[in-house]
Amino acid sequence: MKKVLAVILSIIILFGWFVTLAGVGSFAPIKDQLKLGLDLSGGVYVVMEAQTEATGEELKKLMSQTQAVIEKRVNQMGLSEPIVTIEGNNRIRVELPGAEDAEDAINSIGKTAQLQFVMADNRIVLDGSQVKDAGIQQDQENGGYAIGLKFTNEGAAAFKQATTDIVNGSVTSAMDGVPSNAILIILDEEIISSPVVSEVIPNGEAIITAGGTGGFGEDEATNLSALIRGGALPVELKEVQTSVVGPTIGLDALKMSIIAGLIGIVLIFALMLGMYRIMGFAANIALLLYILIVLWILVMMGGVLTLPGIAGIILSVGMAVDANVIIFSRVREEIINGKTIRVAVDTGFKRAMATIIDSQITTIIAGIVLYQLGSGPVRGFAMTLMIGILASIFTAVVITQLYLNIIADNRKLATRKNFAATVKEAR
Repeated sequence: MKKVLAVILSIIILFGWFVTLAGVGSFAPIKDQLKLGLDLSGGVYVVMEAQTEATGEELKKLMSQTQAVIEKRVNQMGLSEPIVTIEGNNRIRVELPGAEDAEDAINSIGKTAQLQFVMADNRIVLDGSQVKDAGIQQDQENGGYAIGLKFTNEGAAAFKQATTDIVNGSVTSAMDGVPSNAILIILDEEIISSPVVSEVIPNGEAIITAGGTGGFGEDEATNLSALIRGGALPVELKEVQTSVVGPTIGLDALKMSIIAGLIGIVLIFALMLGMYRIMGFAANIALLLYILIVLWILVMMGGVLTLPGIAGIILSVGMAVDANVIIFSRVREEIINGKTIRVAVDTGFKRAMATIIDSQITTIIAGIVLYQLGSGPVRGFAMTLMIGILASIFTAVVITQLYLNIIADNRKLATRKNFAATVKEAR
């Protein structure tokens, strides 16, 4: 059974590399599917200026909050790995790798992203800074999904007063086609929702439902909640500069990086074969699968490949090799101590497992911290590093072990010489 599985796996790896490099039919090769970052392929950047008279610490706080909100907003709109930075005292710079149209980029992040809740008589109830959160939940009455809103203390008081006025009938509509009991949710002067009020909302928590015979669809509810949550900018922004930029490092540098990476991988393969012989051969097969897994996970996640991301991949390749080296060293020690090849393989994997798991978990923790606290390229590095570590654990522990077990069961292959444990060393 193991032999059949190994043969099938080998065929999958070969076919996977063929598809990766050449593509099949309408399925494009990976070079056409991977998105490149601003430092490699260019993109769009937008610079926006805060329209406020705040200074000092107050301005610094406003800009920090604005930076966080815009980054969250761009992420929620599906734009991978944005780079949002503060320039000077009152400007925000947003870089969108891979984007080609400046106007589309501006529309994606919103020129001002000002969110307002407005009554039918044109009174502004509250703005986005008073929205604490917005998320989707099950609509128990209508089926489907609803949007749950949470307001700050100030927003809760304003919303309570507005809903009280509506329920009491003291609001007269000043807008054509808008009922007097509606509250319009407006983002950048565009109405994104117009729910009607059915009761007073006293506690700062409200639910928007689609009404009628069914609730919102999941995608519709998710998009609306993202717009409300992402529109909570504490200050108005004015676009001051927008440009489509070329790569800062260039595709030539990317090609050189790929060539250097290939040379490094070939040297690693040669070193593993020279040092560990048949065990190195098993490790090389596992490494081929490892590289496929990392690359295609990046494609499926819609990730953007940047130079820091490439660094993360290279570092994780090194850690994948380290895992195999630890295992092989343990196996060789067991053989030198007089155990049979079969027993040495089993014991070596068991002895190496704790060391491998400990080292990889600590690195994953560091990657999680970098991803949570970092932004832009730092998060790209952390993401590729974590993907690589998880893939390396799988390939080293499962795939390498599968091939070594098959080799250990073969009398012709299971020799001290093939396992780089000579008789002289055994003495």
